Amino acid sequence: MKLGEVERLRGELAEFVADVFGSLPRRDQRRWGECYLRGLMLDGRRKSVQPMAERLPDGNMQALQQFVNQSPWDPLPVRRRIAQRLCEVVGPEVWVVDDVSFPKCGTASAGVARQYCGAVGKRANCQVAVSVHAAADTASCPLEWELFLPEEWAHDDGRRRRAGVPDEVGHVTKTRLALGLLDRLAEQGLTVPVIVADAGYGRSVSFRLALEERGWSYVMAVDPKEVARLAAAEPA
Repeated sequence: MKLGEVERLRGELAEFVADVFGSLPRRDQRRWGECYLRGLMLDGRRKSVQPMAERLPDGNMQALQQFVNQSPWDPLPVRRRIAQRLCEVVGPEVWVVDDVSFPKCGTASAGVARQYCGAVGKRANCQVAVSVHAAADTASCPLEWELFLPEEWAHDDGRRRRAGVPDEVGHVTKTRLALGLLDRLAEQGLTVPVIVADAGYGRSVSFRLALEERGWSYVMAVDPKEVARLAAAEPA
């Protein structure tokens, strides 16, 4: 969006910020949260703090940087309120469980490793997050997400410390991460629609059984060699 278009939406954006950032304890945190959102909305390929601050008439790189990674506010209530608002607007027919990848050049970012990267369609140096998106015919939006920490990071204390990975965060499989995200969304009182996923998740029998135990319907791709039997069948 152009700067003039964003400025015309300042009133609506202020209402949105007051609602979703209502859990933030300080007024200056809510102010820089609103500023950061305007930076994301503005045109420009790079959405890191420095270029966004340069594009904003009231941008302050130090203040935005502090808001993003140093200011002591809990992001979970914010994400919870955003998920509630988005579900009201989108009216999702399905929740999509999938990987979101971020190609990287270096090795310092948390969780970066050589792994399958959907953004380029092959193995590459990247970060990967497990996500749950609400989707309908007309719109889709992210509801929950969590960074996947590859096993090579689990016991590399120096690398974890430099990247700011908390001590309690370890290697967890993507299917377990996905279940945790779905459970958190359900605990918020959101109605769980049909869950869909590709074969990366559909091939996991334990994942499918966990969804059935929770009483959730799903449609998932499986590998071509997947074997299906009648419940009463006995192998010969």
